Amino acid sequence: MSSFDFSPLYRTVVGFDRMASLIDTAARLDGAQGYPPYNIEQSVEDDDVYAIELAVAGFAREDLDIEVNEGQLIVVGKKTQSDETRKFVHRGIAERGFIRRFQLADHVVVTGADLTNGMLRIDLKRELPEAMKPRKVAIGDQRPSTKVIEGGKAKSAKPVSAA
Repeated sequence: MSSFDFSPLYRTVVGFDRMASLIDTAARLDGAQGYPPYNIEQSVEDDDVYAIELAVAGFAREDLDIEVNEGQLIVVGKKTQSDETRKFVHRGIAERGFIRRFQLADHVVVTGADLTNGMLRIDLKRELPEAMKPRKVAIGDQRPSTKVIEGGKAKSAKPVSAA
């Protein structure tokens, strides 16, 4: 795997250092995580709604832990029961412990999680604060009044009559 040097980027742009470090982190983690397989889905009805589905066959709810820390979603799977009472002739279901990390974009929050038929579904939503949402600015039809300042006090200007 090749590594990218982002130091020239850090020297030439202002305020994008976080983005470059996210790209660097993603490049390092990309090949490191292969288990469990997962899907990332975006809602057809709402572009701000997402879901991550992880195939966690053999894991119970108590074997899984989901945490959000500093913009990173961390899913940990640890088997709590040992299989010493079982004798396998073939073991094709991995059931090994894992840690899966997902970097969340700004203002993306986890809204819920569910485990059904070996699929862990984590629901996400981008919730922009009111101050960041686009808003319309009304154009008023009032014209600013012309004011003349005399001696520190504003007075309305009198129209000049044509003589």
